[in-house]
This record gives sequence, structure tokens and C-alpha cells, in this order.
Amino acid sequence: MKQGIKSIEKLYEELIRQREARQDLSADTSLLTFNSIKGNSVINVNTDNDVLSYYVSDIAHRQLADYLNIPFKYYERMLNEQPQLLDMNVNCWLMSNPQKRMLRTLDGKLRAFLSDRYRRLDNLELVDHILPVIAQMKGCEVISQDITETHLYLKVINKTLKAEISTGDVVQAGFVISNSEIGLGALKIEPLVYRLVCKNGLISKDYSHKKYHTGRQIENTDNAYELYSDATLAADDKAYFMKVQDIVSCAVDEAKFHLTVDKMRKAKNIGTGDDPIKTVDLLCDRYILNRQENASILMHFMKGGDLSHFGLVNAVTRASQDVKDYNRATELERIGGVLLDEGVDKAEAKSKILMLPQAA
Repeated sequence: MKQGIKSIEKLYEELIRQREARQDLSADTSLLTFNSIKGNSVINVNTDNDVLSYYVSDIAHRQLADYLNIPFKYYERMLNEQPQLLDMNVNCWLMSNPQKRMLRTLDGKLRAFLSDRYRRLDNLELVDHILPVIAQMKGCEVISQDITETHLYLKVINKTLKAEISTGDVVQAGFVISNSEIGLGALKIEPLVYRLVCKNGLISKDYSHKKYHTGRQIENTDNAYELYSDATLAADDKAYFMKVQDIVSCAVDEAKFHLTVDKMRKAKNIGTGDDPIKTVDLLCDRYILNRQENASILMHFMKGGDLSHFGLVNAVTRASQDVKDYNRATELERIGGVLLDEGVDKAEAKSKILMLPQAA
């Protein structure tokens, strides 16, 4: 499993720093102006007393393009080749149909351009509520954590709930908590299976809890203003976070864990064909994996000496440790879970096909 920030303490320090540095605004789009300066784009927010300026992040660029119905390839071409044309397009469409939008900023940068119904689920508040619960869960500990530009991650294992896939090949139950403050997905709590021999993590696609970031609509005014105080947000989210605490406290489900373990055992008896290179190529085409990921999966598939479907799944999850980006590493762990399910389900469906005798 890929390691991110070294400790919970370091993660907490960064969350506190971000809370102090961030600013959330709600503004009518008619109060926004977009300008490109020396290869960078800046969005200006006209308030009652001042003009606030923020550099536009890559993610905010995509969200702006989506909101304005500008195909992103064309948006990107204008950004790189004709920035003044991009400025004209963006400013025209921002003015043509004024609407309230939430602007999330951090360290002088617009990190998200979101609906006025977007409800922030604060990462620091989330960690404050769930770490005490994890600490009280027997045998549970956080083994990997990170905060990326887009997501917070906590990966937890329960050392008391384990099983053998085969003699000496032990896996432990766990779960992954992930949250995006910038509109790139719901708060998720997903089952995790952790393999001790190679420290691989596999995220099951089933049984996950999700909370989408939608809430009450911001009242209609003509001014740009800071969106909700931290105290208001904390009170507003208290009831929800109590529900999250309940879900976390029972996130390690023994029955569901053993269902996944059973699939792993079945996968050891499912073949992948006689050509490992072709097998991995087909896998990478199906899940849109890049050349580096292809090479890493093939290396671990061959090196592992297990050409079964179980070996292929493990090659994918082992390759997650080789990628630099924590978001991508986590996605490969999810792909491993999907691949396990699909392979076993397909094999079982095939075994149930009844071959009828041909008509004379």
C-alpha cells in the first residue's frame, strides 16, 4: 500500500494550516472577471469594498469549462494558444446568465468553482470526529494517510479480523475513508482487504457508504460574500458527522470481509490464458491504464509466479505502490477490487451454462 504523509500528526498539522489559509466565497457570476496574465489565469471577485484575485487551478479550469458549456479541449487550446480569446469567451458567458456560484480558495488559488448548492464537508472536522472512533475500535489502526490537491484519505486495518487465502497468505479486514472538499466525489467509506505478504490493499466496490456534497441553496443577493463561518458549518454538520461516526464504528463487517476472501480463493483457480503480455494488455485497455502502469503490472504479474486471476489482481494492487500520485494509487486499488469481482462472477456464470444436446 502506498504511503502518503508520514503520520497522523503531520496530516493534522496540514489540515489546520489549510483551514487557516482557505477562504470560501459565494458570488454572482456577473461580479467575476477572468484574465490571463503571463501564462496564468486569474479570476477577480468584485466585493463591496475590494477586488479579490486568485490564480485558477487546473481543476477550477475544468469546472469553469463545464459550467460554461465550453468543450474542454477547445478551452485548453484557447488557454495555450489564444488566451485573450479565452478571456473574452469566459467573461461573456459569465455575464450572459448570472448565477450564484461557490468559489473555494486556498493559498491564493481558486481551487474549485462549484454550484451554490455545494455543501462543504470539512476535512479537519471529519478527522476530528472519526479518529476517536477508530481509536476505540479493537485492533484498528490507520496505516496510510494523505491529503492531496483533491482528496483526503485515511486507510485503516483491523488486525483482529483476518483470514488465510492459502497457507501462510494472510489478509486483514479494513476500510478506506476518502473525502473531496472541491467537488470531485462524495465522502466514501469503502471496505479494504490488506494482504500482509506484499502489503497490497484491495478496495471492494460493494458496500460503500457515500455522502454527496449538496445542501441548502445560498440566498439570492447581489453581493459576493464569505460563505458561512467555521462555527456555523460545524453546527450544521454535527448531526451528519454523528452518523458518520456510527458508520465508521461498524465499517469492518466480518460477513462482507469473508465474502471477499472467498472470492480471492476462487480467483486462484481461474486461469488467465497462456499469454501474460496479452492478458495485461487487454486489462490495461479495459481500464484505460497508461504504459508505465502496464509495464509495472506485467512485471509484478510475471515476478509473482502466479498467472491465475488472483495473481493478476495482486499485480494490479502491487503496481499501485509504484505510482507517484496517491489518488492514482488508490484508484488502482479500486480497480483491483472491480477486477476480482468481474473475474469471479464471469467464471461462475460460465460454469452455470447448461449445454443442451443439439437437435438431430
